[in-house]
Amino acid sequence: MALPKGNAVIGQSGGPTVVINSSLVGVIEGLKAADFKGKILGAKNAVDGCMAGNFFDLKKVSQANLNLLAGTPSSALGSSRRKPSPDDLKQLAETFKKNNVRYFFYIGGNDSSDTCRIVSEAAAAMNYDMVAYHCPKTIDNDLVCNDHTPGFASAAKFVAQAFIGDELDNKALPGIKINVIMGRHAGFLTAASVLGRASEDNGPHLVYVPEVAFSIEKFLADVDAVYKRLGRCVIAVSEGITLADGTPVAVKLAETQGTAVERDAHGNVQLSGSGALADALAAEIKGKLKIKRVRADTFGYLQRSFAGIVSKVDAAEARASGKLAAKMALAGKFSTGSITINRAPGKAYKAVYGRVELRDIAAKTKHLPQEWITKEGNQINDGFVKYAAPLVGELPKIFQFKF
Repeated sequence: MALPKGNAVIGQSGGPTVVINSSLVGVIEGLKAADFKGKILGAKNAVDGCMAGNFFDLKKVSQANLNLLAGTPSSALGSSRRKPSPDDLKQLAETFKKNNVRYFFYIGGNDSSDTCRIVSEAAAAMNYDMVAYHCPKTIDNDLVCNDHTPGFASAAKFVAQAFIGDELDNKALPGIKINVIMGRHAGFLTAASVLGRASEDNGPHLVYVPEVAFSIEKFLADVDAVYKRLGRCVIAVSEGITLADGTPVAVKLAETQGTAVERDAHGNVQLSGSGALADALAAEIKGKLKIKRVRADTFGYLQRSFAGIVSKVDAAEARASGKLAAKMALAGKFSTGSITINRAPGKAYKAVYGRVELRDIAAKTKHLPQEWITKEGNQINDGFVKYAAPLVGELPKIFQFKF
């Protein structure tokens, strides 16, 4: 394949993470290492910036500042959840032609990979010569074709450490504590709550993920059993838990309360901007089990870009995946693709990078394997711990009195 001559645009899309800027830096470094002759442009707010031609020159950023940027949380270029419409694609084509954009790099998750596919296919339909690559990113860890994705390990480390502290807090002042964690369709991040658990009697004592149908009656019975045994109970709940008919519990609560359900351009229900789910579950426990001390928190957006909690493996792999996207784009073999991260066989952890077609990954969802969920459907087993531990890295060591 003859490589087109022109400029490159990089966008960051969807929810920010602690390491998404590492991927951005990786793409920039990869292009520079290949002595890329065109401009390297950053699109402000992803597709929105691409449409408006709101670009700035990333080649001017010094290596010292790139190194700082790689360790900076959130999306330095800004973000967007816009799904391009036919009119958007026409505007995008005009802007790309005007700026001679021939290389398009898009860093993001499921919906972002789909946006990259849409833009790539639209360019091909218009006979516009362009190379388009998607770099993986999502704290949900739910991209198919990947063992794990940049952003997950650092967010998992936050969740694990938060539960270490919350478990100690609950042990000091016993009661019921509910923590709602991000995870629309997949329970990987909620499962991370068990990574710092020191013993079976330590929390989280109960874990609920989207992969198991949720029943309020069973939930109350589970809580009651733990509370009667230990006099307290720490609970991890995914924001995306669903009823047996597939309705998200958060949506059911909104309908019951007569409130509107907010959705983004990709049709996703907003789940993280409210503490309604945690409060409703707490109210159920208070009302049905008559337990007085019941507390609930929604971790919300803190999980995504919490400064100072980063997995070394996560940061390194995010940067490496960005570099590989640039390398693949300039190799001239494939005009489109998505970078993947898997693990090599063997006892020692080692990442293996690859490439898949955009259509194989776009808008698809990987779920937490059922074999990592206990048969009772309310706990996570050691299979997940063995999977996630090398990604997350070392967690704080603690000491507890036994009495």
